Amino acid sequence: MGKGLLKTAAIVTVFSVAEKFLGFVYRIFLSRSIGSEGVGLYQIALSVFAVLLTLSCSGIPVTVSRLMTKYRASNEPKKERSVITAGLLLAVTLSLPLLFAFLFGHKGFGFLFADERCMSVFLIVLPALTFNCVYAVIRGVFWGNKDFVPYSVIELLEEVVMIFLGVFLIGGATGVFDGAKRAAYAVLGSYLFSFAAGGLMFFLRGGKFANPKKEFLPLFSSVLPITAMRTANSFVSSLISIILPMRLVAAGMTNSEALSLFGSAFGMAMPLLSVPGTLLGSFVLVLIPEISENFYKKQSRALRNNIEKALKLCVFVSCLFIPVYLVLGEEIGVLVYRDAQSGVYLAHAALLMLPMGVSSLTTSVLNSMGMEKRTLGYFLAGAVLLLASIWFLPQFIGVHALIAGFAAVFTLTSALNLRLISKQCAEKPKYLKFILLALVFLLPTSAAGFLLERLLLNYLGNLLTLIVIGVVTVAFNALLFAVFDLVDLSPLSRLPLFKKFARGGTAARKRKTT
Repeated sequence: MGKGLLKTAAIVTVFSVAEKFLGFVYRIFLSRSIGSEGVGLYQIALSVFAVLLTLSCSGIPVTVSRLMTKYRASNEPKKERSVITAGLLLAVTLSLPLLFAFLFGHKGFGFLFADERCMSVFLIVLPALTFNCVYAVIRGVFWGNKDFVPYSVIELLEEVVMIFLGVFLIGGATGVFDGAKRAAYAVLGSYLFSFAAGGLMFFLRGGKFANPKKEFLPLFSSVLPITAMRTANSFVSSLISIILPMRLVAAGMTNSEALSLFGSAFGMAMPLLSVPGTLLGSFVLVLIPEISENFYKKQSRALRNNIEKALKLCVFVSCLFIPVYLVLGEEIGVLVYRDAQSGVYLAHAALLMLPMGVSSLTTSVLNSMGMEKRTLGYFLAGAVLLLASIWFLPQFIGVHALIAGFAAVFTLTSALNLRLISKQCAEKPKYLKFILLALVFLLPTSAAGFLLERLLLNYLGNLLTLIVIGVVTVAFNALLFAVFDLVDLSPLSRLPLFKKFARGGTAARKRKTT
């Protein structure tokens, strides 16, 4: 993997972290300005809008990116422009009917909202649907051209525009409902900004159109499985929120106990399990077009190397987090949510991060190689196992049925995805030894973490114990990877802190010799 690729991934990561940090700060501002009730109205409206986005264009950007890479590999620039045009046409074709249906027939969709005020908030954001879908296609064009910096800048500026408008508008709110509507106007303004900025950048970067006739149906055929998978994923999440509390009640819990456990497990612990995936997101975003290009240009060795490095990085990052969550799950739950139960569940589910990360990464890799229908089939098979687990297991293991279900899903999809990747590659990626050693390293690292917890917790308290043990376990685990020559930590030696340490060590040795 070239230095240019790593540099790009680092830049994208910086922008992504900045964007998420600003979003977190803005969420604090909203909660303090319009209260939990206003945030609830705002969040429910945006959730329904997100479902419409998923139905309209969720599979288009990645498919446009893949087909652009395919046609560039075969030196067919006209088809490349055609698939871009087809993507834009498909986004408009799918989004406009939904836009008009909800805009003019919104009275018939009131059942989607628990509070009728949510509809008013939703209708403010709704006009951005088609604009957002068009921008999503332009985002896919940036990915296909490996032009990640403009995309990252636009995404960050979109967040800045939303915050600026939100602070300006919400300052004059007369109540929680008015505040929620003003927050929705800020979202609308930010979406219109990203559409305008993305369109301008597209043309400044030499973007052109071509007759989409021959590419429209092939594009639609590739988009459909991805859209179906993401829609099904949203649907499965909704089913979990209905079925699991119901089955916990059937197993003997009260309704309030079931809802409390469900909230701790699904609403609090599960988002923390996705942290490694969030950190790897920028890397995957940059790498996937590279893998797609290797595949279509039949660059067997480069394809194998890139897949191996992606898998190993995914396993490495996941295994750095597992001991921290395993040892300090309860402390993390208390510090983040003030909820010890969510922390206990986080500790019990810590090992899930490994198959979860591998499943997500390998699905993206296969989609970049045109295997969308196969990954959809694997997802549906896993979803059946998940729903069966949360239906039958709560009477035996309570809310831990969710862990069992996700373990079955991610293990199955990871195994099937890896098997299919091996079939698609002329030179088979080698990763089994790396994964086995990574699992072995978890034993001494976790043992050291538990020992330190017993020694330090009563003296340092939750926060300091979390910091000390987190640093020690991550460093110890990383050192094991380096000692067994599984990762190269030499780039750390170029950091200022390590250079200073190295100079200090050299000076000390010189004093000894004199």
